[in-house]
Amino acid sequence: MKKYKYIIGIDEVGRGPIAGPVTVCALLLPKKYSWRNFQRLKDSKKLTGNGREIWFSKVRATDDISYAVSSVGEKTIDTKGVVPSVRIAILRSLNKLDVNPKDCLVLLDGGLSAPEEFIHQKTIIKGDERECAIALASIMAKVTRDRKMIRLSKKYSEYGFESHKGYGTRKHYEQIKKHGTCELHRTSFLKSI
Repeated sequence: MKKYKYIIGIDEVGRGPIAGPVTVCALLLPKKYSWRNFQRLKDSKKLTGNGREIWFSKVRATDDISYAVSSVGEKTIDTKGVVPSVRIAILRSLNKLDVNPKDCLVLLDGGLSAPEEFIHQKTIIKGDERECAIALASIMAKVTRDRKMIRLSKKYSEYGFESHKGYGTRKHYEQIKKHGTCELHRTSFLKSI
């Protein structure tokens, strides 16, 4: 890779739920960042909710890390599809960071990609397990989305969003059959019911 000043880790959450947004975090740190404070970091999928909250607070309290989180809602997911919605959220998050794309190495999880002006980018399979910047982005996105679904559960209390966060659990499907859908549901994901 050529010269760059920053590393950006990017990950998304909420691709599979039947309700709520897809959420992306772009996390920016200096190229030669010391990972001393984050040595025991794990992939957010292996952490408890409390564990993710601890890491979330730690990132927010760290001066030399900045991040941007963007969500794209169910209406856009239904009209454009989930993959284009993830791309929109990636672009929004990167734009919020306000850095020169040429100064950054972007590390992305799985099949994600950044806009082509980010000439230094690398997609890493299981990146949230292999790269700390991606793992932290995963945690920031997950906590942000979970908190949003918990807030929304107060308005839509009959669906139990505070527990399943919009994923298609058996209980969630039972609630849909009982109450119908609400505006948070992705109708394109529910054609079979």
